[in-house]
Amino acid sequence: MLSAVAKAVAGIADPSLRRILWRSLGLTLLLYVALYAACWWLLASTRLAETVWVEWLLDVFGGLAVFAATLLLFPAAVTVVVGFFLEEVAAVVERRHYPDLPPARAAPLSETVGGAARFAAVAVVLNLLALPLYFLPGTYYVVNGYLLGREYFEMAAARRLPAPEMRALRREELGRLWLAGAGITVLLSVPVLNLAAPIIATAFMIHVFEALRRRRGNV
Repeated sequence: MLSAVAKAVAGIADPSLRRILWRSLGLTLLLYVALYAACWWLLASTRLAETVWVEWLLDVFGGLAVFAATLLLFPAAVTVVVGFFLEEVAAVVERRHYPDLPPARAAPLSETVGGAARFAAVAVVLNLLALPLYFLPGTYYVVNGYLLGREYFEMAAARRLPAPEMRALRREELGRLWLAGAGITVLLSVPVLNLAAPIIATAFMIHVFEALRRRRGNV
């Protein structure tokens, strides 16, 4: 797994990946700003108290809560965005490291959008359910490690394996993928570095998937 990390980080120097990075970065920031603005507008347009100063305090603390919530959901947001660039990232990584691979299955747009929407919904629900436990050290990384490990793996594996084989491999390697997802969550938690994290995480999971697949003989 450390080898996969090293390859993924070094790969960001590839001009093709840097171009994808700037595009995904712009879209992610737009999504983040839109999410924050929508939550802030909803809060500002809802009157919760009759007293002016109480309402003002509620708006201030509500704004801070909205900011914290959007940061909390940042890993889910960037993963949804990078789903639209997965094919390009994977093609660059495979061309450089796995030139022997045949053409991958091209996922239709409906499948990409549906998968992204499903993941976003699950991520939001699980993070909200786990919110009362986030005061416990490591809970955030446990929850999002499972989510991101599963989602990034499925995005990579769906290009090469039929669904039944993909699910079987995911179950067999649950612990390893959970650990990989926790690493991705840490990466997404580091300011500035988290802007490049989706591309690095996608490349990382391509390497992890290829190592697992080849170890099982599914070449």
